[in-house]
Amino acid sequence: MRSEADALAGRRVLVLISGSIAAVKLPQLVSALVQRGALVRCVLSPAAERLVSAVALASLSRSPCHIEADQWSHREARPLHIALAEWAEVVLVAPLSASSLARWVHGMADTLLASTLIACEAPVVVAPAMNSAMWAAPAVRRNWRELQGWERVLPLEPGSGLLACDRVGDGRMADPALLLLALESVLVAGCRRDWRGRRLLVSAGPTREALDPARCLTNPSTGRMGVLLAQAARLRGSTVDLVHGPLAVDPAWLEGLQCHPVVTAAEMEAALLRLQDGADAVAMAAAVADHRRSSPEQGKLPKEALEASLSSGWEPVPDLLAGLVRRRPPAQAILGFAAQSGEVLQEARAKFARKGCDLLFANPIDRPGAGFGSAGNEGWLLGPGTGERRLEPMGKLALAHRLLSALAEAAALRAPVRAPADP
Repeated sequence: MRSEADALAGRRVLVLISGSIAAVKLPQLVSALVQRGALVRCVLSPAAERLVSAVALASLSRSPCHIEADQWSHREARPLHIALAEWAEVVLVAPLSASSLARWVHGMADTLLASTLIACEAPVVVAPAMNSAMWAAPAVRRNWRELQGWERVLPLEPGSGLLACDRVGDGRMADPALLLLALESVLVAGCRRDWRGRRLLVSAGPTREALDPARCLTNPSTGRMGVLLAQAARLRGSTVDLVHGPLAVDPAWLEGLQCHPVVTAAEMEAALLRLQDGADAVAMAAAVADHRRSSPEQGKLPKEALEASLSSGWEPVPDLLAGLVRRRPPAQAILGFAAQSGEVLQEARAKFARKGCDLLFANPIDRPGAGFGSAGNEGWLLGPGTGERRLEPMGKLALAHRLLSALAEAAALRAPVRAPADP
């Protein structure tokens, strides 16, 4: 796995755009890719040419945008679909129309876009978009099921909402911000689906404990680490329940997750306990408040009374991680998090011994580029199978994949051993 903070920088991304009205969102995505340092080339299908300007895409990508008329141009020294397929490190097909899906699955190389896809050996992120009736059609469902079984393909199910045809239902293309995340994930971890069939429970973000209606005890957590952990697991095939406090992340990052928003530690505890028994593994990335008011004030305190109120009336919040460890099913693996300052490893050892979880990731919050609100992170991963593993600075999505792999190993160690069958 790459350790750079941005896995897209310097990587060759081929964007294939087919005929759906969602194609109008792709210039925004191409621009975002270039801003993050990716090298981008675009291909428009004949139908997409009517929806998106090739001139605009060429300008935004800083590279020629290829259309159907370029397929057998005398200006190309090699077959264009082969040259493009060999150039790409990762491919994005967005939007994927019903026609392009059928051509790809059935090997019909009758357009530049289709022949490029068929010739391509790079990993492919796929984001369909179409009318909900078309998406539900038996032929389309059959083709989509076929594509989901391909090893080098990362399929992103369309979401539900108001479609361009004024119909409300499934068929809405994944948000461009989520497509960026999926491309980065493929470059970091490939198209692996090793979490398929498993359910992961993740906590993320801060909790807030009210002092009065105008003030609260909280922390700087944005929820970025927990949400990226949840999305990485979802992209690897898991069903994910995300219990989160107030977040400061792109709302598109929540697509495809089963979200359970909470505010206080008590609400988070209740949601986690309700969902724990159905989970194969748990990742406790939330930054939970350590104390709360035993009786929050019903009205806003005058400034003069605030200092006196802060000196009393607090009670400790129950240890949510330790509570989950005590009541977990035997085969459930649990990953804890510890935000530390100073001697991170020394504090982490003591916390790991107290908590009883399978893995503990401890990260510094007093170093530039790590901790709350940062794009990257670093720290130590502690566990029986891993020992004490130093994780060097990396982007939080790359870290999420590292932690998921370790959590999968821990879950395998906890799985019950089956007795051999009688001969």
